[in-house]
Amino acid sequence: MVVGLPTNFYADAQPSIVSTTLLGTPAEVRFTPASFRWDNGDGSTTTSATGGATWAALGLAEFSETETSHVFDRAGEYTISLTIIYSAEYRIGGGAWQQLAGTVPSTSPPLTASAKAAKTVLVADDCGRRRVSPGC
Repeated sequence: MVVGLPTNFYADAQPSIVSTTLLGTPAEVRFTPASFRWDNGDGSTTTSATGGATWAALGLAEFSETETSHVFDRAGEYTISLTIIYSAEYRIGGGAWQQLAGTVPSTSPPLTASAKAAKTVLVADDCGRRRVSPGC
């Protein structure tokens, strides 16, 4: 993560179905992601209706702002977590899906990441090949 530039967070969560038998009849519960809430670890949160995507999948250059990105203002270690809120439906015996009231949150294990300050410089040549160039 680079201080002052967007960090793009994304999650790949798909609907999932849990199947069982209830009193001898097939029963299913379908959990569908309804919203995504990132705790950015700096006192702020980001909430979106989708899990986002990579910059490449979005057709954006790296460090572009996205629906799920966040800008860290200070260098440091940040503990980031994601809570996905799922809606739920059920059906019995292959019948129609019935919406259940409420939602089910699922929080990922936290991830600790470093935000570092960076500065750019102009150089006269390729510093990997020619370190005597101005700026290398």
